[in-house]
Amino acid sequence: MPRKYLRRYLPPPAELEKHWLLRRLGTRLHHPRLWHLNRRSVSGAAGVGLFIAFIPVPFQMFISAFVALWLRVNLPLSVALIFITNPLTIAPAFYGCYRLGALLLGEPAPVTGKGFEPTIGWLLDQLGAIWQPLLVGSLAISTVSGLLGYGLVQAAWRLYVVRKRGALLRALGHR
Repeated sequence: MPRKYLRRYLPPPAELEKHWLLRRLGTRLHHPRLWHLNRRSVSGAAGVGLFIAFIPVPFQMFISAFVALWLRVNLPLSVALIFITNPLTIAPAFYGCYRLGALLLGEPAPVTGKGFEPTIGWLLDQLGAIWQPLLVGSLAISTVSGLLGYGLVQAAWRLYVVRKRGALLRALGHR
């Protein structure tokens, strides 16, 4: 993956270190692995961000940042990737998680049709009935998306490096 492309969209470390909440972390934010754009750091951040994105909990940004600090992977990228589930995509994403969970648990057809109201009040009323399929489906999709994100970034980065090295060798006349 081209580093220049990623650097264009990720905030600089100095800007993040000034944030009022991140300042409390002190020197832990100065670890170089949190800011490097290398294959290990970026693929780990992709795995963390995509895994956390499909877990139905509040404060996903803080969870993603904590896990990135703990695993020492690229912090800004892991936090940015959780926004795959944003206000526009969260309802269909978690409904898909619920449907997959119901399928995996062998439960009857998911809640839809008569009595279905896509509101927060209805969701809170039905939470007792839907929490297990939602949790199972979310964990399944989180695991698959995290592993897939990690693997695809590893493969894409490797392919990029091999092609770049091959082009360099051809330019030098070694092949």
